[in-house]
Amino acid sequence: MHLASGTPAAPEWLKPGTIWRLTAPLNLYSQPTGAGLATQAWEGRQLQILAPTAAGGPGQRLRVRLLEDGYPGWIGSSALLGHALAGQRQPGRGLHRCAILQRLERVLAFASSAQLQPNRYLWGGSLGPDYDCSGLVQRAYASAGIWIPRDAYLQERFCQPVGVQPGQSQLLMPGDLIFFGSPQRCSHVGLHLGGGAYLHSSGQAHGRNGIGIDTISPHNPHPVARHYLGELRGAGRVMHSHGGGPMAA
Repeated sequence: MHLASGTPAAPEWLKPGTIWRLTAPLNLYSQPTGAGLATQAWEGRQLQILAPTAAGGPGQRLRVRLLEDGYPGWIGSSALLGHALAGQRQPGRGLHRCAILQRLERVLAFASSAQLQPNRYLWGGSLGPDYDCSGLVQRAYASAGIWIPRDAYLQERFCQPVGVQPGQSQLLMPGDLIFFGSPQRCSHVGLHLGGGAYLHSSGQAHGRNGIGIDTISPHNPHPVARHYLGELRGAGRVMHSHGGGPMAA
């Protein structure tokens, strides 16, 4: 089915394969039902409908994929009405390291500005002022026109590894990502500011319930810094922009 670009969303047009450009920020959920937030999409992003729920009806959620980073989720069909226009798949704008280097100052400025606003940790948050860890990092990069994957473990796979140890940050550059978690899986990410300091959004259990700055120094006595130092997995450098395709879980 082909829709003219700019056609407003209507129930009869919300079919698998169609592409929609958001005119307002919307939530994507992790399941066909329930309140579990997967991520948030801001105005201007595009999504493709993959499939409806089996139940159907005006209150159904549609299985969709965000086109800029390939991220899947569920969105209410009624949420698209009045908030989406028919779009077209755009060729990805490939950025490589030289172009990314020229934009890192904007990435860091966005993240620092986000910290200055009143905020709290929000699982799935990527709109602001409330973010989760990887949502903040993705949004900071996206603010400079650089697309990276949505989740921390996908960001770790996407980046070029950079050597890091507690108290040893000589190889890190501002804008690199620092990864934390268990030996089996990355579960947290921070944005390196320089000198081993990183900005991140952390929750209540081991964090500040919002955005703060910590370091990987073994001499930092702050309990948040010490907790994440014990979960340090490594670091990575963004060498290119995301092509928009899905990444394996």
